[in-house]
Amino acid sequence: MQNSSCPVQAVSDRCSLSELESSEGASIVELQGGHSFRSRLAALGFIPGTEVRVLRNLSHGPVIVTIRDTRIVLGRQEAERVLVTTARHDDVSTGT
Repeated sequence: MQNSSCPVQAVSDRCSLSELESSEGASIVELQGGHSFRSRLAALGFIPGTEVRVLRNLSHGPVIVTIRDTRIVLGRQEAERVLVTTARHDDVSTGT
């Protein structure tokens, strides 16, 4: 099943956090912005490789996410600067 949230369809879709739909999960890839913005979000747990799940994302207003068992509300412009990947890991062999 392919994820339809990110505009580019591939094994690893990369898009902004604001493009994900409610209840979707992703992995943080990059924070785009100045030092102050990146430092503040890193202090909240937004570190590349960390899993994040969208709890609520209407087409306007803030985006509510959960990261490391904590709910965080981001403004839409902030969420647009958090790049995530919706890579599917179910095709990877576990090597049992």
